[in-house]
Amino acid sequence: MRKFRTVFMRGGTSKGCIFHKEDLPQDRGEWDSIFLQAMGDPDPKQIDGMGGTVSSNNKIVIVWKSREPNVDIEYLVGQVIVGKSQVDYKSNCGNMTAAVAPFAVEEGMVPVVEPITTVRMLNKNTDKYINVTVPIDPVTHTFAQDGDCEIAGVDGTAAELKVDFLNPAGSKTGKLLPTGRTLDVLDIPGLGKIEATILDVSNPLVLVRAGDIHLKGTELPDEVNGNQESSELLEKIRGTAACIMGFARDLKDATENSPAVPKVGFFTAPVSYTDIERKQVRAEGMDICARVISVFKCHKACPLTSASAISVAAQLDGSIVQKTLGAFKGETVRIGHPSGVMTMVPTIVRHGDDMTRAEVPGVAVQRTARRIMEGTLFIRN
Repeated sequence: MRKFRTVFMRGGTSKGCIFHKEDLPQDRGEWDSIFLQAMGDPDPKQIDGMGGTVSSNNKIVIVWKSREPNVDIEYLVGQVIVGKSQVDYKSNCGNMTAAVAPFAVEEGMVPVVEPITTVRMLNKNTDKYINVTVPIDPVTHTFAQDGDCEIAGVDGTAAELKVDFLNPAGSKTGKLLPTGRTLDVLDIPGLGKIEATILDVSNPLVLVRAGDIHLKGTELPDEVNGNQESSELLEKIRGTAACIMGFARDLKDATENSPAVPKVGFFTAPVSYTDIERKQVRAEGMDICARVISVFKCHKACPLTSASAISVAAQLDGSIVQKTLGAFKGETVRIGHPSGVMTMVPTIVRHGDDMTRAEVPGVAVQRTARRIMEGTLFIRN
């Protein structure tokens, strides 16, 4: 058996293994085998590993000190594809981004400043910069895990982490609007023509109306995942957008070789529903109700990168969101999702009426994180 040091952390509504890059083989060709064994793939039950059978519980993060000026930490995210011998490195995970900063503080990778340490990070999936503020415990002089911050999808409270994605537009395509339009009409096999907004904020996303794909928008993950017709339709929409953005040659190639990029989401107007914990979520507490498919399954909350994109779409003139729900007022966008409500703070700078010239200096969100386990991971030779 080979042994690797790892820390198992929750970041936001995701969790996974965090490694120091220096602890991994220099030959990156060896990494996938380690990460797949860590999570227990290709067995979809992941009995022989630490994976949680859904994409949000199958994250890998590799962290190292940066040599770039004004950057403390660089990190790379791997998404283990449940049930397959595949690790996808195409996209960042916004939730695990929240875990990287306190990990760096706890591991002594950054100088600690009390009472708040700002960790300046560079994500190597997207080459985008993120600043995360980490509260410091005055007694232990490290990450203050306890606090009164509550986020939807996580029981209890913890210390607040403010995650600010800097200039997140064009993470994979180099453009806020990869097609050059705020509104596209996609021709989907078996459905016909459907309106969508395709944008690239933190990660690429294609967004459609729930009603246009015969859904309500309030469905919980099990209901979406159990609806084979809708699942296949959503994958066709995602695959069509993947081809338009240049990530795949055809729908089959998108499914097999680009399962995590782009993601696909559907939305409706604010509406009350019961979340996965059987709690009532009120329409007046949200601005938009949305669901996101992550690696073929409906996310139990909302991927943070997708929430960033949805919040920008809500503020983007001419998008499918504004065409459907009207212009948004205020600085925040409250997104209702299967676990509750997430509040996003997008900043958009307009240059006239041409939205292709719009800039997104940042998108901020409140998150929490926790070190769950640290120890030795055993991998077969």
